[in-house]
Amino acid sequence: MFSVDRLIRLVVEEGLNQLPYKECMVTTPTGYKYEGMKFEKGNCCVSIMRSGEAMEQVLQDCHQSICIGKILIQSEETQRAKVYYAKFPPDIYWRKVLLMYPILSTGNTVIEAVKVLIEHGVQPSVIILLSLFSTPHGAKSIIQEFPEITI
Repeated sequence: MFSVDRLIRLVVEEGLNQLPYKECMVTTPTGYKYEGMKFEKGNCCVSIMRSGEAMEQVLQDCHQSICIGKILIQSEETQRAKVYYAKFPPDIYWRKVLLMYPILSTGNTVIEAVKVLIEHGVQPSVIILLSLFSTPHGAKSIIQEFPEITI
């Protein structure tokens, strides 16, 4: 379990490194002033249920105030992905989005999730896909459909 949590944390931290931040002055409990950094406003996460939820706790450990949306997409026997549930922050259209889906096989589920995000006003260029494992075919399918996405 430790190894999985560590791998998830590395991927989440790299995704967070891609988000915009700004410099700020922080006063420590001892009164020392330190020049640090904080995230700019307008970041959120969308986990593709159910496997994406495995990454949520690590994300919240790293960034406690991030908004989290959820989407449930399942593939039927026809390999066609179908959306069953989607709940996002109401202002998701102006946010940077971390899309969490740990195991990427065909890419169909992620492609469908991105289409739903686009329907809600999100530009593909502000989507960062966080995935632990991927097949070459899955990654290629997503990039062919949405070349602006960061994986």
